[in-house]
Amino acid sequence: MQHQRLFFDGPAGRLQALYAPGQAGRPAVVICHPHPLHGGTMRNKVVYWMARAFEDRGCPVLRFNFRGVEQSEGAWGEGAGETQDAAAALDWMQAQHPDAPLWLAGFSFGCYAGLSAARANAQVSRLFAVAPAVNLYDFSFLDDEKRHLTIVQGDADDIVPAQEVMNWAASHPRSVMHVIAGAGHFFSDHMSEMTHALTAQAFSSS
Repeated sequence: MQHQRLFFDGPAGRLQALYAPGQAGRPAVVICHPHPLHGGTMRNKVVYWMARAFEDRGCPVLRFNFRGVEQSEGAWGEGAGETQDAAAALDWMQAQHPDAPLWLAGFSFGCYAGLSAARANAQVSRLFAVAPAVNLYDFSFLDDEKRHLTIVQGDADDIVPAQEVMNWAASHPRSVMHVIAGAGHFFSDHMSEMTHALTAQAFSSS
Protein backbone atom coordinates (compact mmCIF):
# COMPACT_ATOMS: atom_id res chain seq x y z
CA MET A 1 0.00 0.00 0.00
CA GLN A 2 1.42 3.33 -1.11
CA HIS A 3 0.97 6.08 1.46
CA GLN A 4 1.04 9.77 0.72
CA ARG A 5 2.82 11.91 3.28
CA LEU A 6 0.96 15.18 3.59
CA PHE A 7 -0.16 18.01 5.82
CA PHE A 8 -3.66 19.40 6.23
CA ASP A 9 -4.83 22.48 8.09
CA GLY A 10 -5.92 22.07 11.69
CA PRO A 11 -7.19 24.70 14.12
CA ALA A 12 -3.73 25.06 15.74
CA GLY A 13 -1.65 24.77 12.57
CA ARG A 14 -0.72 22.15 10.01
CA LEU A 15 -1.21 18.52 10.96
CA GLN A 16 1.08 15.78 9.68
CA ALA A 17 -0.63 12.75 8.12
CA LEU A 18 -0.28 9.52 6.19
CA TYR A 19 -2.99 8.88 3.62
CA ALA A 20 -3.84 5.77 1.63
CA PRO A 21 -6.17 6.77 -1.26
CA GLY A 22 -7.92 3.41 -1.46
CA GLN A 23 -10.66 2.50 -3.90
CA ALA A 24 -13.55 4.63 -5.07
CA GLY A 25 -16.76 4.04 -3.17
CA ARG A 26 -15.20 2.24 -0.21
CA PRO A 27 -15.71 3.76 3.25
CA ALA A 28 -13.22 6.53 4.07
CA VAL A 29 -11.68 5.96 7.49
CA VAL A 30 -9.99 8.40 9.87
CA ILE A 31 -7.89 6.81 12.64
CA CYS A 32 -6.87 8.60 15.84
CA HIS A 33 -3.76 7.66 17.81
CA PRO A 34 -3.23 7.25 21.59
CA HIS A 35 -2.21 9.90 24.11
CA PRO A 36 0.39 12.36 22.76
CA LEU A 37 1.99 12.89 26.19
CA HIS A 38 2.60 9.16 26.59
CA GLY A 39 4.34 8.52 23.29
CA GLY A 40 1.26 8.21 21.10
CA THR A 41 1.73 8.93 17.40
CA MET A 42 0.17 7.87 14.12
CA ARG A 43 3.02 5.35 13.86
CA ASN A 44 1.90 3.48 16.98
CA LYS A 45 1.85 -0.25 16.22
CA VAL A 46 -1.85 -0.70 17.06
CA VAL A 47 -2.79 2.30 14.91
CA TYR A 48 -0.64 0.95 12.07
CA TRP A 49 -2.43 -2.41 12.12
CA MET A 50 -5.83 -0.77 12.44
CA ALA A 51 -5.01 1.22 9.33
CA ARG A 52 -3.80 -1.91 7.54
CA ALA A 53 -7.03 -3.72 8.39
CA PHE A 54 -9.09 -1.06 6.60
CA GLU A 55 -6.59 -0.55 3.79
CA ASP A 56 -6.66 -4.28 3.03
CA ARG A 57 -10.41 -3.88 2.50
CA GLY A 58 -9.77 -1.19 -0.12
CA CYS A 59 -10.67 1.73 2.14
CA PRO A 60 -9.11 5.17 1.89
CA VAL A 61 -7.45 5.67 5.28
CA LEU A 62 -6.10 8.80 6.97
CA ARG A 63 -4.00 8.60 10.11
CA PHE A 64 -2.53 11.80 11.47
CA ASN A 65 -0.57 13.26 14.34
CA PHE A 66 -2.38 15.39 16.86
CA ARG A 67 -1.07 18.93 17.48
CA GLY A 68 2.48 19.05 18.81
CA VAL A 69 3.31 15.47 17.80
CA GLU A 70 6.30 14.98 15.47
CA GLN A 71 5.82 17.52 12.65
CA SER A 72 2.29 18.62 13.55
CA GLU A 73 2.14 22.23 14.67
CA GLY A 74 0.71 23.44 17.98
CA ALA A 75 0.89 22.04 21.50
CA TRP A 76 -1.08 19.62 23.67
CA GLY A 77 -4.66 20.82 23.86
CA GLU A 78 -5.94 19.05 26.99
CA GLY A 79 -8.14 16.73 24.92
CA ALA A 80 -10.41 19.49 23.63
CA GLY A 81 -7.76 20.62 21.16
CA GLU A 82 -7.20 17.06 19.95
CA THR A 83 -10.95 16.69 19.43
CA GLN A 84 -10.77 19.75 17.17
CA ASP A 85 -7.86 18.14 15.30
CA ALA A 86 -9.92 14.99 14.75
CA ALA A 87 -12.80 17.12 13.47
CA ALA A 88 -10.44 18.76 10.97
CA ALA A 89 -9.24 15.30 9.86
CA LEU A 90 -12.84 14.20 9.28
CA ASP A 91 -13.53 17.36 7.28
CA TRP A 92 -10.41 16.79 5.15
CA MET A 93 -11.32 13.16 4.49
CA GLN A 94 -14.90 14.03 3.65
CA ALA A 95 -13.69 16.63 1.15
CA GLN A 96 -11.54 13.99 -0.56
CA HIS A 97 -14.32 11.40 -0.66
CA PRO A 98 -17.65 13.26 -0.65
CA ASP A 99 -19.63 10.29 -1.96
CA ALA A 100 -18.15 7.62 0.32
CA PRO A 101 -19.31 6.58 3.79
CA LEU A 102 -17.21 8.31 6.45
CA TRP A 103 -15.98 6.21 9.39
CA LEU A 104 -14.00 7.05 12.54
CA ALA A 105 -11.72 4.70 14.47
CA GLY A 106 -9.60 5.38 17.53
CA PHE A 107 -7.24 3.64 19.91
CA SER A 108 -7.19 4.38 23.65
CA PHE A 109 -7.15 8.20 24.09
CA GLY A 110 -7.74 8.41 20.34
CA CYS A 111 -11.21 6.97 20.97
CA TYR A 112 -12.03 9.90 23.25
CA ALA A 113 -10.82 12.61 20.86
CA GLY A 114 -12.06 10.87 17.72
CA LEU A 115 -15.49 9.86 18.97
CA SER A 116 -15.94 13.33 20.47
CA ALA A 117 -15.35 14.81 17.02
CA ALA A 118 -17.57 12.26 15.32
CA ARG A 119 -20.39 13.07 17.75
CA ALA A 120 -20.73 16.49 16.10
CA ASN A 121 -20.38 15.23 12.53
CA ALA A 122 -23.55 13.67 11.15
CA GLN A 123 -21.67 12.47 8.07
CA VAL A 124 -19.81 9.87 10.14
CA SER A 125 -21.86 6.70 9.76
CA ARG A 126 -19.87 4.12 11.73
CA LEU A 127 -17.62 4.19 14.80
CA PHE A 128 -14.79 1.93 15.96
CA ALA A 129 -13.10 1.95 19.37
CA VAL A 130 -10.07 -0.12 20.32
CA ALA A 131 -9.34 -0.15 24.07
CA PRO A 132 -11.40 3.01 24.68
CA ALA A 133 -10.08 4.75 27.79
CA VAL A 134 -13.47 4.97 29.52
CA ASN A 135 -11.76 4.82 32.92
CA LEU A 136 -9.74 7.97 32.20
CA TYR A 137 -12.11 10.17 30.18
CA ASP A 138 -15.79 11.06 30.26
CA PHE A 139 -17.52 9.30 27.36
CA SER A 140 -21.02 10.39 28.38
CA PHE A 141 -21.28 12.36 25.12
CA LEU A 142 -22.10 8.98 23.54
CA ASP A 143 -24.96 8.16 25.91
CA ASP A 144 -27.61 8.68 23.22
CA GLU A 145 -25.48 7.49 20.28
CA LYS A 146 -27.50 5.67 17.60
CA ARG A 147 -24.74 4.78 15.15
CA HIS A 148 -23.08 1.37 15.01
CA LEU A 149 -20.11 1.21 17.39
CA THR A 150 -17.60 -1.65 17.23
CA ILE A 151 -15.54 -2.07 20.40
CA VAL A 152 -12.44 -4.24 20.69
CA GLN A 153 -10.90 -4.81 24.10
CA GLY A 154 -8.26 -7.12 25.58
CA ASP A 155 -9.23 -8.86 28.81
CA ALA A 156 -5.68 -8.54 30.16
CA ASP A 157 -5.44 -4.77 29.61
CA ASP A 158 -3.66 -3.18 32.60
CA ILE A 159 -4.35 0.40 31.46
CA VAL A 160 -8.01 0.24 30.48
CA PRO A 161 -9.81 -2.41 32.58
CA ALA A 162 -11.87 -4.73 30.41
CA GLN A 163 -14.77 -4.86 32.87
CA GLU A 164 -15.19 -1.09 32.77
CA VAL A 165 -15.29 -1.17 28.98
CA MET A 166 -17.80 -4.02 29.02
CA ASN A 167 -20.02 -2.13 31.46
CA TRP A 168 -19.86 0.93 29.24
CA ALA A 169 -20.59 -1.08 26.10
CA ALA A 170 -23.61 -2.72 27.73
CA SER A 171 -25.29 0.68 28.02
CA HIS A 172 -25.05 1.30 24.26
CA PRO A 173 -27.58 -0.84 22.36
CA ARG A 174 -25.97 -0.23 18.96
CA SER A 175 -22.53 -1.34 20.14
CA VAL A 176 -20.90 -4.70 19.45
CA MET A 177 -18.23 -5.75 21.94
CA HIS A 178 -15.33 -8.04 21.05
CA VAL A 179 -13.16 -9.23 23.94
CA ILE A 180 -9.76 -10.67 22.99
CA ALA A 181 -8.68 -13.29 25.52
CA GLY A 182 -5.18 -12.74 26.90
CA ALA A 183 -4.63 -9.44 25.09
CA GLY A 184 -3.09 -6.46 26.86
CA HIS A 185 -3.51 -2.81 25.99
CA PHE A 186 -1.21 -3.00 22.98
CA PHE A 187 -2.46 -6.41 21.75
CA SER A 188 1.01 -7.96 21.60
CA ASP A 189 0.72 -11.43 20.03
CA HIS A 190 -2.98 -10.74 19.42
CA MET A 191 -2.87 -8.22 16.57
CA SER A 192 -4.52 -10.47 13.98
CA GLU A 193 -7.40 -11.17 16.37
CA MET A 194 -7.79 -7.45 17.02
CA THR A 195 -7.87 -6.51 13.33
CA HIS A 196 -10.32 -9.29 12.48
CA ALA A 197 -12.66 -8.23 15.27
CA LEU A 198 -12.34 -4.61 14.20
CA THR A 199 -13.47 -5.11 10.61
CA ALA A 200 -15.32 -8.42 10.25
CA GLN A 201 -18.82 -7.20 11.06
CA ALA A 202 -18.55 -3.92 9.17
CA PHE A 203 -17.64 -5.75 5.97
CA SER A 204 -19.78 -8.87 6.43
CA SER A 205 -22.05 -7.85 3.56
CA SER A 206 -19.26 -6.53 1.29
